[in-house]
Amino acid sequence: MRILFLLLFAVSAFAVTPVEGDYIIKDFRFKSGETIPELRLHYHTLGTLNADGNNAVLIMHGTGGSGGAFLRAQGQFVRELFGPGQLLDAEKYFIVSPDAIGHGRSSKPSDGLHAKFPKYDYDDMVLGQYRVLTEKLGVKHLRLVMGTSMGAMHSWVWSYTYPDFMDAAMPLASLPVEIAGRNRFFRKMAIEAIHNDPDWQGGEYKTPPLRGLTTAIAVLNMMTSAPHQWQKQYPTRDAADKFVMDAIAKRVPNTDANDFLYQFDSSRNYNPQPHLEKIKAPLTAINSADDAVNPPELGILEREIKRVAKGKAIVLPITDQTRGHGTHSIPSLWKEHLWQLLDRSK
Repeated sequence: MRILFLLLFAVSAFAVTPVEGDYIIKDFRFKSGETIPELRLHYHTLGTLNADGNNAVLIMHGTGGSGGAFLRAQGQFVRELFGPGQLLDAEKYFIVSPDAIGHGRSSKPSDGLHAKFPKYDYDDMVLGQYRVLTEKLGVKHLRLVMGTSMGAMHSWVWSYTYPDFMDAAMPLASLPVEIAGRNRFFRKMAIEAIHNDPDWQGGEYKTPPLRGLTTAIAVLNMMTSAPHQWQKQYPTRDAADKFVMDAIAKRVPNTDANDFLYQFDSSRNYNPQPHLEKIKAPLTAINSADDAVNPPELGILEREIKRVAKGKAIVLPITDQTRGHGTHSIPSLWKEHLWQLLDRSK
């Protein structure tokens, strides 16, 4: 009976089929002043844009990710949010999830330019997303802008850069200040591990700089770790050692060193703090108490949200279900707050 239910749910949840596409922008100019003859921006959509162009929901991925992850058939966003009658029902909303510049199937250093690829930052990435929405997809207004980790930081940038373009915003796992302290320390460590590998060759390597990449991936895993859960999942030395080696073996062969460097360096200018009063839309920022990237003891989110006119901050308590920084991708833990945000931003 349970199998039949799951099959029926899968069929009903995919009455709407995901669509992918590319938008090519000629002579895109980056904030640095650099240009690229053709910037390819890949995107994923679910649902249909209405005649008024105002039922769109923008969902943005984290560092190193891809927009397609949100639309995977068995993914938690599909199961918890996009199905019939759910909060972001794809029969009602037009879900847009782009691959950010430097990610997925959008233009990136590994396509051929390597270290000569323009030094993009979050402002460039948000501008690219805006142009995909308005110039390619015909979106005139967003019902909701939301994102996880880097995508959450993009949500803050969206909220003050285009304050009249959205009804609501939900950053998941982020802080609205420049990246400093422990967060920047980890990022700098990962970047320098690759820079200092002789095999990197200034970005023109013939074989991957495996030593630097291995260290960088290890730093990334530690940066996003969930101490409470990891202790339960890997309670012995041997289990922990195996987890480390498996994680590196899985990630390193699938990571391009230049793409990784650019992705991490793109956060260098991020700083919503001076712009928080510009945000007009109701905004709910959600973090988790076991998120080592955005630790609650800093008190930053609670302090800065007071400057957002319609802002609300939520820090989810540690439970057996939370997964540290990764809690951002478990909608069942925060969708009640999404419902409240949608309700107060009608």
